[in-house]
Amino acid sequence: MTKTFEAPPREVSMQRLMRGYQRVADFARDMPYTVADRLEERAADAADEAFILFEEQRITFAEMNARANRVANAALEAGFKKGDVVALLMLNRPEYVMIWLGLAKAGIVTALINTTATGDVLAHALRQVEARGLIVGSELAEAVETLSSEALPAMVWEQSETGADRSSLGFRDFDAAMAAASDADPDKGLRDGLTMSDTLYLIFTSGTTGLPKAAKMSHMRFINAGEMMAGLMQFGEGDTFYCMLPLYHGAGGMVVPSVSLATGRPFVLRRKFSRSGFWPDVRRHTITATYYIGEIVRYLLASEPSSDDRDHSLRVMCGAGMKPDVWTAFQDRFGIEDIYEGLGSTEANFGITNADNRIGSVGRLPYPEHSNIRILKYDVETGEHVRDAEGNYVLAGPHEVGELVAEVLDGTGVAGFFEGYTSREATEAKLMRDLFRPGDRYFRSGDLVRFDEDDYFFFVDRVGDTFRWKSENVSTAEVETVLSGYKGPSVVNVYGVTIPNAEGRAGMVALTYPEGVSFEPDSFYAYAQDHLAHYAVPVFVRLTEGADMTSTFKLRKVQLQREGYDPGAVDQDPLYVADPDAGRYVPLTAEALDRLGIPPMETTHAR
Repeated sequence: MTKTFEAPPREVSMQRLMRGYQRVADFARDMPYTVADRLEERAADAADEAFILFEEQRITFAEMNARANRVANAALEAGFKKGDVVALLMLNRPEYVMIWLGLAKAGIVTALINTTATGDVLAHALRQVEARGLIVGSELAEAVETLSSEALPAMVWEQSETGADRSSLGFRDFDAAMAAASDADPDKGLRDGLTMSDTLYLIFTSGTTGLPKAAKMSHMRFINAGEMMAGLMQFGEGDTFYCMLPLYHGAGGMVVPSVSLATGRPFVLRRKFSRSGFWPDVRRHTITATYYIGEIVRYLLASEPSSDDRDHSLRVMCGAGMKPDVWTAFQDRFGIEDIYEGLGSTEANFGITNADNRIGSVGRLPYPEHSNIRILKYDVETGEHVRDAEGNYVLAGPHEVGELVAEVLDGTGVAGFFEGYTSREATEAKLMRDLFRPGDRYFRSGDLVRFDEDDYFFFVDRVGDTFRWKSENVSTAEVETVLSGYKGPSVVNVYGVTIPNAEGRAGMVALTYPEGVSFEPDSFYAYAQDHLAHYAVPVFVRLTEGADMTSTFKLRKVQLQREGYDPGAVDQDPLYVADPDAGRYVPLTAEALDRLGIPPMETTHAR
């Protein structure tokens, strides 16, 4: 049953948002303050309080500070210095946070590597950040062993969770280096000249070819995230955060530990999300808050109802990607008081948060004219922004679809700060210049949104050739480039299609073959698996006799997206679906979809 929502007065929404804003009002980009200083403060004023709870471990702020000191001093002893980049490849465990905190104490930047990165993908990541060193967890050492010596930094340390002898692998022993290092705070002078605007670590944005961009994340962005969310959630005495998302990602790796460092309260760390373990964790640790992505909520909701569904301490959830139907059902079933859905990205210079519990909304701008956000009207059919007769961009009105852009603001404040990427070209590609006045700069979010008369915003989709699948952004252009390297098809057209009851869009590729050449489902699947990130491998394949292109030779996708994998809408075009167990694409039939757990597409028969 749909709940009736009455928008509160704008000043009420603003008051809720101010719970976060007021905590960062005094921050400035040029302040000589870093995350290392924040940790040392917590080690002094919350020394014996738990910082991380992990399985049977309880690590206090003081203990984490001492361990981080050993990391810093070991790195300095090894010859690393302020400004160097050290890559980190490790699964979720306390050592992960310990390492980048420790490196920050010496002014060293950590590059957080996606744990699925292997081969060329991993080598590219190390090259892109110009890593002088690499610290790898023993659980992922095999991925590093496969790289050539030329692809690896000069210094490779391996850290073992079990303390096993790893000398045979040829890597240096990180645990031995730490054991020999002092646990005293390194000289703060090592961080002289660093300010809040300097880079704390690098986070890789979603890369569909496995070749993502490294986004800069400053000390200010990290600290700001924790203070903002702590204020919005009214997080404090008696609260415990929960982290089951990857620590190499902005949600799990930035927001959660930052809230803990802001408040002196603990967070519970899990190796990876577990539907069966979620509620037992919440009850065991009296968890009151968690960060989510949409699919996690759907998984939890898919569990069998239980008489103790409301027997828990969880009161607030913040995250992104929760669909309205799941939202309502989840809140009704589990009795969660507050859900703070938001919109932003790793590198974005804006953030919207729904502090009003407006189901389906990513947030409200109570006074939009006073924000740096603008919505450019967008024509989804043509894939272009709408212009007026003079060629000027047109702002979207209520209920019109538009791309969210956010002005890059100068000055020393937190607002509008765009840090960019390690690549200057990638940074420039995200900016629109002279949009409304000479000299202005706007960050392109790539998010299509709409808003209502009360200025509540709703996510619509990703712009043009990008869609979201398994919580990652997938660029059709990049996937097309990669798959075009496979010999056979003359045209490769990639797009995203909707699967009932699934978040985002699944990848689908339309292949056009020249006469005499046929589709080979085994080798094409193997090629996609070997050359694409797992979430970018197309779920469906469609074989077409010809490719529909515009007059400027751009592939048309809108009609293909509408028809999707519906056999009744594709005429005689053969359809295939990926079968991971079989290691190939198999003909798309009702039996195959049922076996793979994919619901039939809602029939459109659209032509």
